Amino acid sequence: MRRAMAVILTATLCFVAFATASPAQAQQDDFYMGVDVGTLVEVEASGERFYDDGAQGDALQIMADSGANLVRLRLWNDPYSSSGEPYGGGTNDLAKTIELAQRAKALGMDVLLDFHYSDFWVDPGKQNKPKAWENHSYGRLVDSVRDYTSDVVTQMDAAGAGPDIVQIGNETVNGMLWPEGSTDDWSQLAGLLEAGIEGVHQGGSGIEIALHLDRGGDNGAYRNWFDNARDQGLQYDIIALSYYPYWHGTLNDLRNNLNDVASRYGKDVLVVETAYGYTLNDCDGRGNIFSDSHAQESGYPATVQGQTDFLRDVSRAVADVPNDRGRGIVWWEPAWIGDTTWATQAGMDYIDDQAGESNSWDNQALFDCDGNKLPSLDVFGEFAGDGPGEPGGDTGELRSASADKCLDVPDQSTEPGTRVQIYDCWGGAGQQWTYTSAGELTVYSGGSQLCLDAEGGGTSDGTAVIIWNCNGQANQQWRLNGDGTVTGVDSGLCLDVYQASTANGAEVVLWSCHGGSNQQWTFG
Repeated sequence: MRRAMAVILTATLCFVAFATASPAQAQQDDFYMGVDVGTLVEVEASGERFYDDGAQGDALQIMADSGANLVRLRLWNDPYSSSGEPYGGGTNDLAKTIELAQRAKALGMDVLLDFHYSDFWVDPGKQNKPKAWENHSYGRLVDSVRDYTSDVVTQMDAAGAGPDIVQIGNETVNGMLWPEGSTDDWSQLAGLLEAGIEGVHQGGSGIEIALHLDRGGDNGAYRNWFDNARDQGLQYDIIALSYYPYWHGTLNDLRNNLNDVASRYGKDVLVVETAYGYTLNDCDGRGNIFSDSHAQESGYPATVQGQTDFLRDVSRAVADVPNDRGRGIVWWEPAWIGDTTWATQAGMDYIDDQAGESNSWDNQALFDCDGNKLPSLDVFGEFAGDGPGEPGGDTGELRSASADKCLDVPDQSTEPGTRVQIYDCWGGAGQQWTYTSAGELTVYSGGSQLCLDAEGGGTSDGTAVIIWNCNGQANQQWRLNGDGTVTGVDSGLCLDVYQASTANGAEVVLWSCHGGSNQQWTFG
């Protein structure tokens, strides 16, 4: 996990590590420039090859070298017919997903796992239940979502390919797992989403949760959906958006929506799907989605420069979201070239869509028809932040909102087991905490690196919070949440100033989260 919150935890208290940095500059220290590569295994198997300045190479390596630091992977439950025929479009079963995630991890990239909860494509117009769940009652469907999600995350983690972000459902503006999970019954939809979220936390730790809608420029749709999600008490970290300018409004529409929902819901925002054509040529001769009318409507020419300008502009729109809430962008299918198809005949039969076999995306890739890297891919390096998985991170004070004092190691002790306290902020090493890519809060007290730790792995109210040798255990992993709380990954409890004391030396413990100011912190 690259992070669980922005440098600024609350809008009212802004303590930033580098006061001179602009919002965009601060954002780029932890900014995702991602690629969705669900078709890549099939594309490679078809014989397509990729090149960077004439040198043949692995497509994912080329993208990583250009600045890509996140891979988004869709997952279908069972993308095969009863006779075993693949559905196409990547045929993204768990085995392929793990294979691609392992490749991404080997390159130092983070992984965003996109659960479709279906056997093939889902979108606002179709949310088919998997074949194995077709006759499930609502209650059994909830259990199936939870158990399946937990099992997948567990298997990926065991394979060294655990996801850093999990997306519960794909483009769920009208719900998922119809008819039970339609937005016509928000209580039932929330139950299914919550089951997925619970499954993620059962299967792994330190994983951020994203909820995803299409139509990224439609603020009304987002307010309606996420107001309902808030009313249902759903707990998540990221609002994920699809944004294609020829379908989803102007770039200003996107900017306004990003800024509004980040502020309204106190969440990070991540454009998990975007793309634009670099040509009107059709590599496979079987038709393309992106056309001249789309270019005319969007305002960018269908050229490499037009694609480059669009990529830079949409990345900037996300980077400029106030309070470091913009998390980045993901280019959808940048390596989908060649003769592979969005759906085989078996796949088209399954979803009852006889559009014909084709690759209708090749003119929106970031490689040309012959597999050569396009210059637009270099924009990734302009925005990508620090490499994922690196031991560094944001460093600063953790300041209590109630007491206006800092989380402190008494006398800058280097003794494992020392209880932490609050104390007047004075800038010493015992008050400087680094939030690492592993979700740890480390302090270089007296020159020794120690981790913030729930004593004895405790998960009950009143558990002491101490410093201890860093060991990678879940009781040393923390989430810095957008509402200002700091919660233990293992316990789910909040970092709390005991009895709301404002005195120097007041103990810090774990306690059930209740929204009090003694559980509110700013970091920076």
